[in-house]
Amino acid sequence: MRKEQITSAQNPKIKELLSLYEKSKARRESGLFVAEGRREVEHCINGGYTLRTLFVCPEILGEEDIATLAASAGDRCPVIEVPGRLYEKAAYRGSTEGVIAEVQIKERSLGDIVLKDKPLIIVLESVEKPGNLGAVLRSADAAGADAVIICDPLTDLYNPNLIRASVGAIFTVQTVAASSEETISWLKSKGIRILTAQLQDSVPYYRTDMTQATAIVMGTEATGLSGIWRESADRHIMIPMLGKLDSLNVSVSAAILLYEAVRQRNG
Repeated sequence: MRKEQITSAQNPKIKELLSLYEKSKARRESGLFVAEGRREVEHCINGGYTLRTLFVCPEILGEEDIATLAASAGDRCPVIEVPGRLYEKAAYRGSTEGVIAEVQIKERSLGDIVLKDKPLIIVLESVEKPGNLGAVLRSADAAGADAVIICDPLTDLYNPNLIRASVGAIFTVQTVAASSEETISWLKSKGIRILTAQLQDSVPYYRTDMTQATAIVMGTEATGLSGIWRESADRHIMIPMLGKLDSLNVSVSAAILLYEAVRQRNG
């Protein structure tokens, strides 16, 4: 384990870390993102990501835990110790468990997705709020979904708010960004039924067979799905709205539909 200590917020490595937190451009140009918190970092390592730098705060994280994380990260990953005051400044969440990692981005395409028999996939079109995307990923992990495909994304997949909201599910669920056209073609080539969540010309979700290979497709709360998805769908489904409002938060909708698929598949 290669150890180093940093005590100044003006250190270039701390400045780079803050830039990766704050700027999508910095993440894109460097090919790096930030994972914060022991649980998230462990999911990241277990997901096969490569850690470039590990920042730890010995005042929060014990030496034994630091050694365990360092061993998991590998010999090539230096461990940089920072004092508590600097950790609080550098951390996106001051309450995390004393560990921050700079991680190499994995470029994934549709062709990299590994499918099980009768796969279950979530597709999100142009959903822009990182918190919503992260929450959907968390539900996808809980329901055992094969993959989440984000079409025409309006935020990058390694936004720190997304990682935080997913509680590390971005590392446990196969997640790919692609265009709607590419995704529709790929789904049809794999024989995966396309179910679009929409209010128009729809049937209640619980009257729809989800036991076969299925992709559940959702759009933004404001505008819904684009015409290309509506036209390509094998079936239009809806969640009945019994009050005065006409939509649910996309992450809530995703959880309802995912667990309907789980219910049907597990009898």
